[in-house]
Amino acid sequence: MDKVRKMERVAALTKIMADRPRYLFSLSYFSDLFGAAKSTICEDITAIKEATGHFGLGTIETVAGAAGGIRFIPRVSAKETDALLNELALRLAEPDRIIPGGFLYMSDLLFTPHLMVKVGEIFMERLERLAPDYILTVETKGIPLAFMTARAFDLPLITVRRGSKVTEGSAVSINYVSGSSKRIQTMSLPKRALPAGAKVLIIDDFMKAGGTARGMVDLVYEVGAKVVGIGVLVATAEPEDKLVEDYLSLLILHDVDEHTKITDIRPVLTSV
Repeated sequence: MDKVRKMERVAALTKIMADRPRYLFSLSYFSDLFGAAKSTICEDITAIKEATGHFGLGTIETVAGAAGGIRFIPRVSAKETDALLNELALRLAEPDRIIPGGFLYMSDLLFTPHLMVKVGEIFMERLERLAPDYILTVETKGIPLAFMTARAFDLPLITVRRGSKVTEGSAVSINYVSGSSKRIQTMSLPKRALPAGAKVLIIDDFMKAGGTARGMVDLVYEVGAKVVGIGVLVATAEPEDKLVEDYLSLLILHDVDEHTKITDIRPVLTSV
């Protein structure tokens, strides 16, 4: 192949690493790809690290050793995080989003890729200390958010179903009580989806009383795995005592008035 210029290498390196956050690439991989010495690749990586750090886009980590390499860790600055959460709060407070029962229409935002990519990176940054092995959610609306969180962590996503599918083989099922409607419902998880001893981070779009999250926690423990944390995009302020503890919510829904069409929803800002 023709000799690759530095500018071309830097552009390609940035694209490859940004497309797969946290994935550990070996220097040999890039050396072979571009036909360049490892020392040259290291110089390119240094230039990328300086640029991404300067603009608050993320950082490049170097892992030493025979099995080491380099990886891109996306970062969302406190200023950008607060701006995004404020934007989401404003959009969710729009009067025509109110659904009977005190709920909000959120699907259009949840299925907007560039928004969920950033929210997933925010979850990763705030919860990476938990070092999960898997991201888990329940069908259906929380899937885009959980999927983008899994992407930011470079981890597989597992989806709990409300009922079982014969195409997924044998499954573990439990009954749980919805905290908001007090109805008994069923959720299931294929036995082969989650190995015993795995550390699981639960991600969902909305929490009211926490019944669904409690069901997922119980289901994870039923298959011998462990829940290390729970993250939700929106949680209601009431009831204050949820059926789960130690969860992270990015937005708090304080009140929805169906008559005045006023919604009180507030972001959990990093500056507070």
